[in-house]
Amino acid sequence: MSRARKPDWLKSRPPSGQEFAGIRETLREHDLHTVCEEANCPNLGECWSGRSGPDGSDGRGGTATFMLMGDRCSRACNFCDVQTGGMGALDPDEPENVADAVAEIGLDYVVLTSVDRDDLPDQGAGHFAETIREIKARHPGILVEVLIPDFQGEPKLVRKIIDAEPDVIAHNVETVERLQFPVRDRRAGYEQSLSVLEQVERESDIYTKTSIMLGHGEYDHEVYQTLADLRERGVDIVTLGQYLRPSRDHLEVRRYDHPDKYETWRRVAEEELGFLYCASGPMVRSSYKAGELFVDAVLREGKSVAAARADARRTEPRQTES
Repeated sequence: MSRARKPDWLKSRPPSGQEFAGIRETLREHDLHTVCEEANCPNLGECWSGRSGPDGSDGRGGTATFMLMGDRCSRACNFCDVQTGGMGALDPDEPENVADAVAEIGLDYVVLTSVDRDDLPDQGAGHFAETIREIKARHPGILVEVLIPDFQGEPKLVRKIIDAEPDVIAHNVETVERLQFPVRDRRAGYEQSLSVLEQVERESDIYTKTSIMLGHGEYDHEVYQTLADLRERGVDIVTLGQYLRPSRDHLEVRRYDHPDKYETWRRVAEEELGFLYCASGPMVRSSYKAGELFVDAVLREGKSVAAARADARRTEPRQTES
């Protein structure tokens, strides 16, 4: 499959504005990292500036996804722009610094993610959990979403995150089963990621979420199968977005799908397969404002995760073959 050319309609606005500058200054003061910057997210300007998203959703103010445990990763996924190797010791003050930054920025919904830290005895699960607890202790009304590594599929480490009681636990399957490598590091894997999501659904009353990148050369029937596999494991929320090549050293983009195709996948996910929510579009990323607004609305109206799932099951259409 040949390399695709970037279409004219795939554009993002450059970061600007007072909100953007204020968030960046706060992060620098507390020596914190965000996946927004480290992974060159195309929505950085939109989210940090508090503008409305491409789907028309109303921005409630600047948001940012904090990246824990440094800015260097123990894995080398071929789609990701985060640097590999040379990880340092964990900063014991980071949980408190993140909680301070959350207060200064004025967030009521915070997203935490991290690099992979396979070099640590618990792969950073304890540090992740401590940050969740620190935020919740200082800001009882805040909603916390976490995008976690796979912790090499070790249930006791996933359990540490569950026990910290975030409101959403996300883990990205990233791509279809056939393309897991070369897209992801060989220590990752399709079934391993599914097992993490399934454990969260089985052992807790916490929303589960994942993300799929399109444009690596996947076929439609493979995307459908991935969505079906995720629903079979009980995943509640899914996002689909266009892979954008960070540099010439990364995997080439094989295809750019038109926004209409993403809308088709949204309908398949929500109306046919029964996901509670699907954000789908070329510029959608796993930490995406539309998904956060959905979770915020459901939880703040007092509806439990179990109730939302029950509502979805009552209205879920019968699955059909793709």
